[in-house]
Amino acid sequence: MSSSSISTVSRLTVSPSSPIFLSVQDFPYQKSNPTKSDCNHRVGVGAADITKLKANGFYTVASVHGATRKTLLKIKGFSEVKVEKIKEAIQKCQPSASGFITAMELGHQRKRVVRISTGSKQFDSILAGGFQSMSISEVYGEFRCGKTQLAHTMSVMTQLPKDMGGAEGKVAYIDTEGTFRPERIAQIAERFGVDPNSALENIAYARALNSEHQLELLNTLSKEFAGGEYRLLIIDSIMNCFRVDYCGRGELADRQQKLNQFLMKLAHMAEEFNVCVLMTNQVQSDPGASALFAGADGRKPVGGHILAHASTTRVLLRKGRGDERVAKIQDSPDCPEREAIYVITNGGINDPDKV
Repeated sequence: MSSSSISTVSRLTVSPSSPIFLSVQDFPYQKSNPTKSDCNHRVGVGAADITKLKANGFYTVASVHGATRKTLLKIKGFSEVKVEKIKEAIQKCQPSASGFITAMELGHQRKRVVRISTGSKQFDSILAGGFQSMSISEVYGEFRCGKTQLAHTMSVMTQLPKDMGGAEGKVAYIDTEGTFRPERIAQIAERFGVDPNSALENIAYARALNSEHQLELLNTLSKEFAGGEYRLLIIDSIMNCFRVDYCGRGELADRQQKLNQFLMKLAHMAEEFNVCVLMTNQVQSDPGASALFAGADGRKPVGGHILAHASTTRVLLRKGRGDERVAKIQDSPDCPEREAIYVITNGGINDPDKV
């Protein structure tokens, strides 16, 4: 790795840690994505209203625009009249977000999309360059397939320059299983010539204790993402807390409803802040499952149809011959079904011929 690449990583600013996330700072808001404060002087929304919105996780115009009136009415002190006034103010701030745009304009917006390398060129090739921002990607498979190792590898890759497959950004990591290891980050960083301490400082880590805490952590990140420094959000794994908190068929409907709300929040954040969301997911045995959701061995991803529809790109990870692992695209709007072989090394995910 060149000296210019190393300096690019080290330039990512680091702040003192907060009570919830490590290496979190209050970033200045981007004028290209106006905040409530920016619009306050233009549309007359009161400072007290802005404070209440921020206290409830709404830090940008886009986040308020995407919220339903029902959601805003839950904010203490907000009446129907107040909510309508805020909605009108938001429409004045971002009139283009309130209607149709041409496909050409959408194409220009999607030029902002960044693809982040997996660490393996073969794996990247089936993804047309890597996992992309502004969308949710899901990798699922049984144990020892490399789901968590992929998450660790991409935590380092994201910090690299774009010409090395990175995104020159920070990483937020929500750990529901307690499997995040700083020493693995250090090993992977050394593979790319990155200072291990710098790599660790640029990862905001949180341990989710239950499904409610998982959602609270996501709301906390809205404030940090508004600064524009983050490019990757990892949730390892998405269903672990939900499976523990909601047991049996009697609570299945409640679980899926809460899961759907969480996934909708994820999707909005991915698009609003141009962040790549990578979720790992567990599998379960289902001998009677159809071939649509279950593999040849009768295993299928946890989460049902709701999770399947929320994931923009879905990749199955499975064991291959010897130390090899196989990644297969199961669902993607812009990549066909195809496979790639990768291995897990001390330096993270890599190609078999690099071992």
